[in-house]
Amino acid sequence: MEHRLSLQKPRRPALSMGFKAIAIFVMAVCVVPYLGVLAAAFSGSFETLSHLADTVLGRYTMTTLILVTLVMAGSAFIGAGAAWLVTMTDFPGRRWIEIALALPLAFPAYVLAYGYTHVLDHPGILQTLLRDMTGWGPRDYWFPEIRSLGGAAAMLTLVLYPYVYLLARAAFAAQGASTFLAARVLGRSPFIAFMHVSLPMARPAIASGVMLVAMETIADFGTVAYFGVQTFAVGIYQSWFNLADRAAAAQLALGLLSFALLLVMLERYSRGNASYASGRRNAPLQRLTLSKSQRLGAMVFCLTPILLGVVLPVIALSVMALGSEQDLLSPRYLGFIRNSLTLAGIAAVLTVLAALILGTLHRVSTSRLTGTSLYLARIGYAVPGGVIAVGLLVPFAAFDNALDAWMRSTFDISTGLLFTGSIWLLISAYLIRFLAAAIGAYEGGIASVAPNMDAAARTLGQDMPGLVRRIHMPLLRTSLLTAGLIVFVDVMKELPATLIMRPFNYDTLAVQAYRLASDERLEGAAVPSLVIAAIGLIPVILLCRKIGTGRA
Repeated sequence: MEHRLSLQKPRRPALSMGFKAIAIFVMAVCVVPYLGVLAAAFSGSFETLSHLADTVLGRYTMTTLILVTLVMAGSAFIGAGAAWLVTMTDFPGRRWIEIALALPLAFPAYVLAYGYTHVLDHPGILQTLLRDMTGWGPRDYWFPEIRSLGGAAAMLTLVLYPYVYLLARAAFAAQGASTFLAARVLGRSPFIAFMHVSLPMARPAIASGVMLVAMETIADFGTVAYFGVQTFAVGIYQSWFNLADRAAAAQLALGLLSFALLLVMLERYSRGNASYASGRRNAPLQRLTLSKSQRLGAMVFCLTPILLGVVLPVIALSVMALGSEQDLLSPRYLGFIRNSLTLAGIAAVLTVLAALILGTLHRVSTSRLTGTSLYLARIGYAVPGGVIAVGLLVPFAAFDNALDAWMRSTFDISTGLLFTGSIWLLISAYLIRFLAAAIGAYEGGIASVAPNMDAAARTLGQDMPGLVRRIHMPLLRTSLLTAGLIVFVDVMKELPATLIMRPFNYDTLAVQAYRLASDERLEGAAVPSLVIAAIGLIPVILLCRKIGTGRA
């Protein structure tokens, strides 16, 4: 025994160093965009920023704050309300409604924006029909403007409320019935018991979901850009492309990055105080018996976001696609699909591997290094893609230009742009942006693996790679597959970083949909939008299956 242990001692540090080297590399990749934004913001001229401050910076700030507030409030109201109804009450269709409520996660907000604009805009189907039936002119009636701040908030709310719904549903299900029944015995109505007992106990979970909604809202570009809503994300893109001022884009990105980091701290605070959110389920859950009118109200409340967030957009986009001239099987469109699948596939594999390595290293040997690497990896989810794009392009463009100048002066050879505009730099942006999602899926799966299994494997001579390959990966197959699918779909939907960083003439489905919609060719934009949504349904359906098998 002593001889075998002495043989293992020199092997373990060397193998751990390999994992630590990868963790340090991933940590460095995650830090680069933040340092790049910081350096670029203070190294350039502030003239453009001063001009923006005198003209539109106040509008960017106020519009972003109002948009975030509206989407947070709407998502909390729909998500928490629907979660309580499907968990604590019984009404017709509840079993499939509780699954369908998660489906809007598959749709990017800009896809809904294209569909609703085709239906509700002034030249759209509904207003045209209204004018034909009444004989009114354009100024004879009032109709809500879809291309507005309120319209953007509605689109984002319809696709983001499932974040709150899923977390709130789990919190309500974990509470059990004792506390709620105690309030009912004391004479409280179901609504008062919900407001004073169930809702406060689920508040940390709801707060975490609302913070995720806020992060996604500030990261959105496609919806606000198409609706003409002036947010920080739009300002960064316009400064980069329209004004060709990299420093101003970096300065705006720094402001948005600061707001994103504030949201991260708030999310961690809400999650860190969640110990009182769930209690022991010390009594069987007995669903409330609703009156006929209450059952109807519950059905309407839960069906409305499903109809508005899934059914109507799919119908509208399908009708638009049938009337378009876009051929999904043409070589051009097959190229868009191939580019999207290539980027999403490579990014998903690398992101899941990075999450697996970082998570395993922190599980096996918890230290300041592993904790810091996980913290930096999680920050990326709160940082908009445009900020990451600016933070990566500025330093790597400077490096490419410096290297090319040196090679020209020394060897009379031009190296061109080695990193800027490459597929690998774009994939690095995806990894930074979505690594937190993969880590979350990994941690959800590894929580069910007892630490004793790790200790037994190490006692039997397994090194860290062997532990991952022979123990963790077989046990975490479902969790890792879920993580890969989540990252895959997120990359398929991602727009701002792809617009800024994609290689020349390397367009994706998301870019094609945005380009067609920007040219007001909404029927053509419906085709790539439907493909993105169809692919996005895959992980959502898998998630819904888990909801269905775990329902009360």
